[in-house]
Amino acid sequence: MIDLLFFGVGLFALGAGIWRAARARRTGAGAGLALSLIALGAAFCFLANRAQQFESEIYPSLGRLLSNLATMVAAYGIGLTVAEISGTRDRGRRTRLIALGVALAVLVVTFFSTPDLPRGLGLFDALYRTHPTLVVYVFTYTVYLGFAVLDIGFIAAVTIRASGGALRAGLALLLLASAFAVAYLGGKVVATIRALQADHPAKAVCRGPFSTLSCALDVGFPAVSVLLIVVGLTIPAVPGLAASRRDARTLRLLRPLRAHLTRRFPEIARIDPAGPSRRERLLTAMSETNDGLILAGVTPDLPAATAARLVRDLPDEPRETEPPTAAAEPFAADVARLRAIARAYRKLENAGP
Repeated sequence: MIDLLFFGVGLFALGAGIWRAARARRTGAGAGLALSLIALGAAFCFLANRAQQFESEIYPSLGRLLSNLATMVAAYGIGLTVAEISGTRDRGRRTRLIALGVALAVLVVTFFSTPDLPRGLGLFDALYRTHPTLVVYVFTYTVYLGFAVLDIGFIAAVTIRASGGALRAGLALLLLASAFAVAYLGGKVVATIRALQADHPAKAVCRGPFSTLSCALDVGFPAVSVLLIVVGLTIPAVPGLAASRRDARTLRLLRPLRAHLTRRFPEIARIDPAGPSRRERLLTAMSETNDGLILAGVTPDLPAATAARLVRDLPDEPRETEPPTAAAEPFAADVARLRAIARAYRKLENAGP
């Protein structure tokens, strides 16, 4: 059950991260978010029991180190992403990066300086009293994540007041995720202190992620927190994805009409029609099509079917009279008008002469 939960959440985060990485490559934005999601997914996959068994064959408790490092990288990326959303991306960015580098270095040094690490699952509770390097390890990990989670929660709480719609819903989920993460870190601190005080500490085996309170704090809450983070960071992108799909449909619909107009009036074609984003390519196509409609004598008050017929029946030579000037229209109305004319033109083109 625990493996299923960890692999399920991990693969979900990896999938969302890869999708965001592909979008970031096209748009040039959101690379930090993609890094965060991929790191979170990797952390949970490294931490699954079966994965740890395999990783321990390479080096004892290696899965625990890899998952902790990935979690810290993810926390850093999430902090940058939330700061970017709030408009404070550059504030404290260098400090965050230095803190991450120092924390990662401390974990790596203390981990490989610790002898007799257990194979299989990386459970360190019984070693804290005899291995002080592990105390430094868990202290550094907990303190770094604690500050990162509080930073994320604070920025989200401040930003949520001025946000709305999908962004507000995503920030609310990030706040809830921060609460689960704080509970997990608090439980980790208490468990470490108890392990240091006990003569023979032993880690209880969890039969399920929520079978006991300690299991919920140690296993269930981190999984719920990551799931909320993934959903919270993905929700704000949904409206943009829907708009991108509408833009793509509009571009496809405009293609025959635009091609006919640019053949008839070559001067309307832009020198560089391909912009870096789909929205810019759509704006260019709309501008070219509007210019062609003006030259064709199509006025904004003409019905779509009449405008399409006028475009189809254009004479071979340009008119000598000055074409009418079209009034500027709002973007949404302009899109609707061009879509209607393009749809009518496509019907006429398919119907033939």
